[in-house]
Amino acid sequence: MPPLEDLGRRAAKHREKLGLGIRAAAKEIGVSHPTLSRIERGHLPDLENYQRICRWLGEDPESNVMPSAGAEGFGTPVVAEVHFRKRATITPKTAQALAQMILAAQEFLAAGK
Repeated sequence: MPPLEDLGRRAAKHREKLGLGIRAAAKEIGVSHPTLSRIERGHLPDLENYQRICRWLGEDPESNVMPSAGAEGFGTPVVAEVHFRKRATITPKTAQALAQMILAAQEFLAAGK
């Protein structure tokens, strides 16, 4: 399972292997070239763009999210990272509450309940 943090590096490497500039690759993927540039510099994309990039790379988008119960290393501590689009409607308090809910769900699933 490739690390999510390496998505940008993998995208840049794939783009270079195909001999594409950033604008051409972004067009193939279906994202803007500034978005692809940010991702290649290490920023995490939103879910929709993440799925587009994974398809372009030929990867399963689910492989970076959560290992299946039979996967090697399942049950080891996982650090969750929550990414929200910047919107004025989401307050820091709401974002924190959502992050806590996601972490609680992750712990529940990891416990196999």
